[in-house]
Amino acid sequence: MTSLPTRTRLGYGAGSVATGAFGTVPGLMLLPYLTDTVGVAPLFAGLVLLLPKAWDVVLNPIAGRISDRTVDARGPRRPWLLRGGLGLVVGFGLIFAAPHLPMALTTLWVLVAFVATATAYAFFQVPYVAMPAELTDSPVERTRLLAWRVVLLALAILIAGGSAPAIRDAIGGRDGYRVMGLVMAVVMLVGVLAAYVGTRNASSTTVAPAAGGLRSQLALVARVRDFRVLLTTFVVQALAFGAMLAGVDYLARHVLADASRDNADGLSTILFVCFVGPGLLLTPLWAAVARRIGKKRSYVVASLLLIVATVVLVGARSLPHGVTFVAVAVVGIGYAGAQVFPMAMLPDVAARDAELSGESRIGIFTGIWTAGETLGLAVGPGLYALILALGGYVSSDGGEVTQPSSAVTAIVLGFSVLPALLVAASLFWLRSYSLKEGTDA
Repeated sequence: MTSLPTRTRLGYGAGSVATGAFGTVPGLMLLPYLTDTVGVAPLFAGLVLLLPKAWDVVLNPIAGRISDRTVDARGPRRPWLLRGGLGLVVGFGLIFAAPHLPMALTTLWVLVAFVATATAYAFFQVPYVAMPAELTDSPVERTRLLAWRVVLLALAILIAGGSAPAIRDAIGGRDGYRVMGLVMAVVMLVGVLAAYVGTRNASSTTVAPAAGGLRSQLALVARVRDFRVLLTTFVVQALAFGAMLAGVDYLARHVLADASRDNADGLSTILFVCFVGPGLLLTPLWAAVARRIGKKRSYVVASLLLIVATVVLVGARSLPHGVTFVAVAVVGIGYAGAQVFPMAMLPDVAARDAELSGESRIGIFTGIWTAGETLGLAVGPGLYALILALGGYVSSDGGEVTQPSSAVTAIVLGFSVLPALLVAASLFWLRSYSLKEGTDA
């Protein structure tokens, strides 16, 4: 078994600072920004979030194919960490930076900036996710590598997601969003540079790039059954996580808060920390569980934990705050496992395919994977926005609005029942995953 040095694990994991911040902050902050500061109707705001990510679904497999065929002394993936990463940083700084414009022009600014940022992100994330299958030939070592990544991912999500609303609330209004966007861009820059420099001396296994065009390779990958079922499971769960992420600010402000505005602001941060914090502490425990019972069974356990906790949150309107926070923390424990296991199983599937075929399709695998994840995390907030619209949620351009009872109910259902149903549905596909534990654990 090839053991990776700590500096490589840490360097690779540092890239999650960028992916975690970008994967979290738009999902957490952009929908409230559009509905409660710009004044965009929920359905249209959800569409603005969806379109850039839908573009990524098309772009990510192409980015994977390009990185597969990149010839560079630094390796096929590392140059894209720098190119895509720097574009990501600049683009994200612009998303919330619109000057005072009419609602339509501000919305257009957000849409264009978000599309550009999503494009750069594709060329960072796809090569980044592809790297574990090439850094080591050991499935066990990949699990360790991915555990490091998820710990750092949880830390990045915790810092970015916890500080973003705090920065916004400390400054207030559109200026608060602008400063928050710039600070998060700097955080992403740290992750990009750390990943690029930290993997500089890492060895890399070499497998010949797959022959044929992109369409033929996509067709071949689609016929890999274990990949199909694992991807479907992951995407359906991403819908659930995207919906919950979008609902944090709404739940804090319209369900848990009392008449005090300061209380509402603090609750947003507390809720988010409860959601993400357990992952930072318990990811190593999930890795130990996987070594004992296998990745697939551990994935099922994490998913069941998610379902139970989200069902409890149906009573958020009447439960004591402490019970709600504990339930959200249990969701966070399940969420940590639901991130570790599929990300550790994906390189196993891709490596097994390379072993059987003699060709590397890891870029295509990860391109499709990240496209599915991106789409799920975009459609999730879109589904949440749809539920808000059905509940009669009232948008505003910055003023305080008293929401009807039906809108408050929609906020709770979108945060609890919707994710529970989606995670439960995902287990239908996970049960068909068949790569043997002797191979993948």
